[in-house]
Amino acid sequence: MAFLFGLGRPDWSNRQVPSDYRFSQPLIARMMGFFLAALGVLVFLLTAAVGLFKLPITVLTVGVVLTVIAVFAVGFLLTRKLSVVRLTDVGYEVRLVRGAGVKQARWTDVEDVVASTAGGERYVVLRLRDGRTTTVPVRVLAGDADDFVRDLQQHLNRGHGYRPLS
Repeated sequence: MAFLFGLGRPDWSNRQVPSDYRFSQPLIARMMGFFLAALGVLVFLLTAAVGLFKLPITVLTVGVVLTVIAVFAVGFLLTRKLSVVRLTDVGYEVRLVRGAGVKQARWTDVEDVVASTAGGERYVVLRLRDGRTTTVPVRVLAGDADDFVRDLQQHLNRGHGYRPLS
């Protein structure tokens, strides 16, 4: 009964909670900047069309309202919903990273994880047993790179069935 009051939690399962890693704040700001610039051009073109073709002002009003809704929706998705890397008890999934290689695999397919540096950028490379790789640039991830690597190693160890000695 103590777990009902937040004093403890029963361990009914040995399944681990997935780890989701989102975009870093500088990358979100850059993406939102491009998105806002594109929407600005669209609103300008819509304003010009309303002026040139004598369209009702409600067309412009609806366009601006939809633009505001789009700004909030994309901002919400980028900051709260989209995860770039998802680590589960079964495997991993990498999304929205161009050139990542293999986008998802089971932990049992992963041979090892190595840290790499190319062009001054830090990467984590997951090498699979069949020779393919997944490359994750840690710069695109929110949070500390070392924490990500540590979490990745823990998921990999659990996926292979390794247990801590203590």
